[in-house]
Amino acid sequence: MDIPSLVLKGDNKAVARAITLVENRDEQAQQLVKRLYPHTGHAFVIGVTGPTGTGKSTLVDKMIIEYRKRGKKVGVLAVDPSSPFTGGALLGDRIRMLRHNLDSGVFIRSMASRGDVGGLARATRDAVRIFDASGKDIIIIETVGIGQTESEIIRVADATVVILMPQLGDEIQAVKAGIMEIGDIFVVNKFDLEGANRTFYNTAALIGPRNGWKPPVIRTVAKTGKGIPELLDALRKFREYQEGQPNRQRVQKEKIAAELLGRVKQELTETVLRKLNQSPEFQQLVDRTLAKKTDPNTAARTLLRRLIRFTGE
Repeated sequence: MDIPSLVLKGDNKAVARAITLVENRDEQAQQLVKRLYPHTGHAFVIGVTGPTGTGKSTLVDKMIIEYRKRGKKVGVLAVDPSSPFTGGALLGDRIRMLRHNLDSGVFIRSMASRGDVGGLARATRDAVRIFDASGKDIIIIETVGIGQTESEIIRVADATVVILMPQLGDEIQAVKAGIMEIGDIFVVNKFDLEGANRTFYNTAALIGPRNGWKPPVIRTVAKTGKGIPELLDALRKFREYQEGQPNRQRVQKEKIAAELLGRVKQELTETVLRKLNQSPEFQQLVDRTLAKKTDPNTAARTLLRRLIRFTGE
C-alpha cells in the first residue's frame, strides 16, 4: 500500500494509517512525512483549549457541522490525557461526535498526549500535516484542557480559541494560569448559565489589542449551536487579518525554528537517557544511592559530569 499517495487522494483510511505510523514512531513515518510535506501549508489550523468542563468537545462538534455547511473539509485531532501505564489515550475510547462517522469530508482522531508538556501529543504536528496533505481545509486541535501548559498550542495552530464558561470561579485565575495570553478568540460557552454576562464582561475587560488585533469574545451555547456561526465568522476575520500582516513570514519562520529545536531536544534527551540507563556506571550509582552510600543529588551530578565529558570529546 502506497500510503502517501492515498493520503494525497484524500483517502481517510490511509490518513488513519499514516497517523498511526507517526504516533508509533514507525520506521516508515519519517519517509511518509517527507513525501507529504511539500503538499502542506494550505489548511487553517485552529487550536481549541480551555479549562476542563467548559464544553470543548461539544463546541468542536458544532463547529464541524457549521464548517460542513460552508463546504469545508474538516480534520479534528482530540488530544487526550495518557494512561501512565500503557501510554494510550485515557479518553480515546469515548464516543466522539458519532454523527460525522459517515461523512467522508470529516475525519476525527483521538491522540494520547503521552505526557508531553503543552497539552499536545508529540505526533500532533505530523498528524496536522497529514490532514493538510489529504485536502482538509480546516484542522481543529482540541487540547487536553489542563491549564497553564496549554500555551504550546500557539506554536502549532494558526488561531487559538480559548473556551471559558460561567461559574468557573474568579476569572482572574485564568489570567494567573496564563491562558488569557494565548487566545486569538475567546468564547464564553454555556451562556445560558447564571453569571454568564459577568463572565463575558470580565473577560472582555481583561483583553487588550495585540498588534492591531483585538481578540473578540463570542457568546455560545454549544449544545444548541447558538453562537457557532459567529465564532466561525470571527475565525475567518482573524485569518484575513493574519494574511495581511507584513511579519507573517517571520512568524512562520519562528514556529519552524521552535519546532526544529524541540525535536532535536526530544531526540537528544531520549538518546542520552537511553544510553545512560544502559551504562554500568548508572546502575552502580543506583545501587550506591539505594545503599545510602551517596545521595540522589550527588549521584545525578556525577552522571552529569560524565555526560559533559562525553559530549565535550
